[in-house]
Amino acid sequence: MRVVAGTLRGRRIVAPEGRATRPTSDKVRGAVFNALTSLDVVRDAVVVDLFAGSGALGIEALSRGARHCTFVEKARPAIAALRANIGTLDLKERAEIVPSDAVRFVARRPGPYDLVLADPPYTFDDWPDLIVDLRAGFVVAEAGRAVDAPAGWVTVRERAYGGTVVTFLRPAG
Repeated sequence: MRVVAGTLRGRRIVAPEGRATRPTSDKVRGAVFNALTSLDVVRDAVVVDLFAGSGALGIEALSRGARHCTFVEKARPAIAALRANIGTLDLKERAEIVPSDAVRFVARRPGPYDLVLADPPYTFDDWPDLIVDLRAGFVVAEAGRAVDAPAGWVTVRERAYGGTVVTFLRPAG
């Protein structure tokens, strides 16, 4: 797995051992960030990568000009890979790793954020609780199906990439 574009383009990202983490493919990551760039959501953004895994989504945001990214992950093997990636790519000054469950993290620190990236296991089904109280300008939700916009949010875009559906959400109004 490699960083798709930006200042870190082509740099290698390690994924945790085993099958517990499902990294976003380079193709999907590239498509998502090309869309986010065209919407001018990434440059200088304060980002949160929920269910971070290897950190590929947040690292892609940093590579494309995000100011800072908080990586939230609870699985120890994923945290180890994430720490290795942040260190190898020299991103320590622009990154924070929070070992936590994503829903609990959002309850404690709802924002404000410019961009929230959420790529949970496809069995995750607590989207309303995760999103409804976020204070964020934009949310990217990656799942095995479309994610319905909770109260106070609207769907901006939705795209399927094989078995992956990416939903872009913004606060209503």
